[in-house]
Amino acid sequence: MSALSVQGITKSYGDLLALDDVSFEVEEGAFFGCFGPNGAGKSTLLKVMTGQTSPSEGQVRVLGLDPTTDPLGVKRAIGIVPEVESPPSYLTSAEFLHFVGDVRKVADVDNRVRHWLEFFDLQDATGTLCRDLSKGMRQKLMLSAAFLHEPKLLFLDEPFINLDPIYQRKLRDYLLGLKGEGRTVFLNSHILDIAQRLCDKFIILDHGKVVMRDEAKAVLARGEDLETVFLRLVGDHATAV
Repeated sequence: MSALSVQGITKSYGDLLALDDVSFEVEEGAFFGCFGPNGAGKSTLLKVMTGQTSPSEGQVRVLGLDPTTDPLGVKRAIGIVPEVESPPSYLTSAEFLHFVGDVRKVADVDNRVRHWLEFFDLQDATGTLCRDLSKGMRQKLMLSAAFLHEPKLLFLDEPFINLDPIYQRKLRDYLLGLKGEGRTVFLNSHILDIAQRLCDKFIILDHGKVVMRDEAKAVLARGEDLETVFLRLVGDHATAV
């Protein structure tokens, strides 16, 4: 059964064609990657799928819901880590996570909040205003907020950004554990060596179009790796990785 269905999605901003007839399916329990150079349309695609913007053409279904007509229903059902969003500057770390837990009606919210503060070693920052946190700490907090209600489907846009290698590995291991639980993850990332270890299937976008769709194991079976494939397909944008 599909957790995510994207059919013929096109998105225009005036004369700019950000997405051009993008289609793919993500099965329940899959770890699906979306890769491409800067400006390829990855973040626009994520915004369409999560109800933050409407497509110009095409149809999306997220856990059976239409993000265009029911964006709140979609947002209630999923977890999102956007690429550039930060937690509210006027709340402390603990207040922000408790706020998210209350909005999402998370049971046993105190223990859930405590768990994620400990997981990302944020215990000493519980009373620190979010505006005073480092970029890495804010990223950990946004990840905690997305994971707090244990959604069936996660959308992660560059989740490893601003994390040092220790926490990149810790996050990778956590995400690998989600695969074992049968939860579904959609990942945008430029960190291809980590992505290759996580993703079952992937697409590569360039100038808003799908230029490749494949399985990670098939790439490895051909004696290649994801970085080699990526650079061959989007060589003109290689410096974007």
